[in-house]
Amino acid sequence: QVQLVESGGGLVQTGGSLSLSCAASGASFSSYSMGWFRQAPGKEREFVAAITWNGGSILFADSAKGRFAISRDSAKNTVYLQMLSLKPEDTAVYYCAARIGGIRAGPRSYDYWGQGTQVTVSS
Repeated sequence: QVQLVESGGGLVQTGGSLSLSCAASGASFSSYSMGWFRQAPGKEREFVAAITWNGGSILFADSAKGRFAISRDSAKNTVYLQMLSLKPEDTAVYYCAARIGGIRAGPRSYDYWGQGTQVTVSS
C-alpha cells in the first residue's frame, strides 16, 4: 500500500520561502513519477511540478517556473518542493502524488495521493 505524507506547509509572508516534503512508503519507487499539485478554495486541483524517481525528467507548471524547485532523495524515499518568492496566489493545499510511469501533468493520471499540507502566503 503506497502511502504519501506531506509536511512543511505553513504561513509565510509575500516573498518568503517554504520547503515541502513528501515521505513515500509502501513500494519500490524506481519506476514511479512523483508530482506536486495544489488546490485553492473554490478552484480545481492544478499541477505544480513533477519528477521521475531517477531524477531524469522534471516538469514545472508555468506558475512555478523560476520560483520552485523539485528534487528527491532516493535513500530517504522523500520528494521535496522548494518554493521561493511566494505570492498570495500560491496559497493552497499542496498535495503530493505518485504514479507508475513517466511524468504527467493531469491529476487524474496519478494513482496515489497524500493528505495535503496547507500553504498560506500573506500579503
